[in-house]
Amino acid sequence: MDDNSTGGCRRCGTCCRKGGPSLHLEDRRLVDEGILPPAHLFTIRGGEPAHDNIRGGIHPVDGDLIKIRGAGDAWTCIYYDEVLKGCRIYENRPLECRVLKCWDTTEIEAVCLRDRLTRKMLLGGAEGLWELIEDHQARCGYNDLPNLLAGVRDRDPAAVQELREKVLYDIHLRVLVVERGLVAMEMTGFLFGRPLVETLRPLGVACRMADGRLKFFPEDSGAADE
Repeated sequence: MDDNSTGGCRRCGTCCRKGGPSLHLEDRRLVDEGILPPAHLFTIRGGEPAHDNIRGGIHPVDGDLIKIRGAGDAWTCIYYDEVLKGCRIYENRPLECRVLKCWDTTEIEAVCLRDRLTRKMLLGGAEGLWELIEDHQARCGYNDLPNLLAGVRDRDPAAVQELREKVLYDIHLRVLVVERGLVAMEMTGFLFGRPLVETLRPLGVACRMADGRLKFFPEDSGAADE
């Protein structure tokens, strides 16, 4: 947080560069009206470890966090204009952006955990698609990952195979819905959250194809599972 004891936004862009906001019930209109299209959103799924700006550090999230994605591979909010040093949708900016004051975080802390928008609120009535999301969450959720990753690090064949099946299903489902024309690739991060191949890395496990097979590698060594 910048030292800004006098109050007032200086349009430095720091908050926008640290990532887009999470969405709340008050922001649903922005999604329904197409101001925030699904292709510009992504989901941090329940149980997924993520940085907590309030508590500090990495903690599993309690439920869906639907966020505005970054520009390209950066965290900077996709709606931040680097040239004008401002927001492209300022008049329709989400709740967290409206209440955020870097010189006084009281209001943002009060709202950040309440009335969060979820995928079910937006997609629960989408027959067929919502069932895919539920199946993906059941098969690729984070609740059992700590024990599973411990087994992978110990090179337990059963744990390795189970994690391999999770990662491959996560990959194949995203490809399948795009190939069948159900959604564009840009929407898969909103529907199914961040790919496991990305979220496993901060947990200490990298995965990549080797010798025609998906293998797992501890981040701190070159050793792979068998």
